[in-house]
Parts: sequence; C-alpha cells; structure tokens
Amino acid sequence: MLENSFCTDLLEAGCDEAGRGCLAGSVFAAAVILPRDFSHPLLNDSKQMTERNRNILRDVIEREAVAWAVQEISAARIDEINILNASFEGMTLAVGRLQPQPQFLAIDGNRFRTTLELPYKCIVKGDAKYADIAAASVLAKTHRDEYMMRIAEEYPMYGWAQNKGYPTREHRLAVRKYGLSPYHRLTFNHEIGQLELF
Repeated sequence: MLENSFCTDLLEAGCDEAGRGCLAGSVFAAAVILPRDFSHPLLNDSKQMTERNRNILRDVIEREAVAWAVQEISAARIDEINILNASFEGMTLAVGRLQPQPQFLAIDGNRFRTTLELPYKCIVKGDAKYADIAAASVLAKTHRDEYMMRIAEEYPMYGWAQNKGYPTREHRLAVRKYGLSPYHRLTFNHEIGQLELF
C-alpha cells in the first residue's frame, strides 16, 4: 500500500519522468499534487502496471488531483543539455505550472537540481512508495506513450508503437537499416553489437 506523500505538513507535489533511457523521442516529466485522502487500488509504480490500468489511472488522476502538469522536453533539447539535465528541466517546468504551487517536492530518483526555491527530497524507487510520485509516473508514462504512438505513424519502420523508442534489438536494427529519424537523440548510442545479430 502506497503512502499518500512523503511530507505530511506541507503541500507536496510528487515528480517523475518517463523516457530517459530511450533512443528516440522526447522525455516527459510530470508533477502531481494529490488530495490528502486520495487512494486507488490500481495505483502503483507505472512500470508495474498494465497499459490499460495506467490509462484508467490517468483519467482518475487528471480528474481528482489538486493540480497536475506534464512537460515535454524534445530530443534536440536532450542533445543540447544531456538527458539528466533534461529530466531536471522537465520536472522544474512541470512544477512551475502547478496551481496552487506546492511547498515541497518529492522526487523519484537519487538526484535533482532546480532553479525553484522549494525544499525537496530525492527518493529512490519513490514511485513504488508514495502515491503522489506514482501518480506523476503514470501521467509521464501515458503522455509519453501517446506521443510515441503519434510519431510512430510518421515513422512506422522503427517499431515505436511497440518499443516506445527504447533500445530494443528491433529498434537498433531498424536504425542500422534506415538511419536516424529527426526524432532520434543524436548523443545516444544507436549501434547494435555484432554478437547480438547471431
């Protein structure tokens, strides 16, 4: 059972991202403030949920959250500032769009930097511990998957509808055959090892 939030005496936003390890596409970050009494039996770390349950939860979270925001950071921006900084920037921008503004941030992961003057706590595997971080993980993942399905129609040869831009063998082989698309992150390693072919 997830705890509602890390901080019990301040208005807290949970923050997470999706798409950090992908070869292609934007990274998406989300920030969510949940009501104190929020609970849902399906809510969990988005990676542990089925696509169907994530989509159910997305509707619930977007309807019932005190505030939520999702921020996209493009592949070009990722190449410019690196994926770690792009994740930090995405979370910072998402938090900045919340109304009301939170007083505290619960961040999934072990590192964070921000220009916001807000206290925060980094929590490893926070999306499996706190409902507000889990909710942010659901929004980031579902918004990113929706985006990947959209650009997969434009470039069907990479299999993004299935692999969502992650470095699967199928995706790497398609890069070898067709080259890079405008959505690929140029600073990421797109090569496939020779042994993987046999």
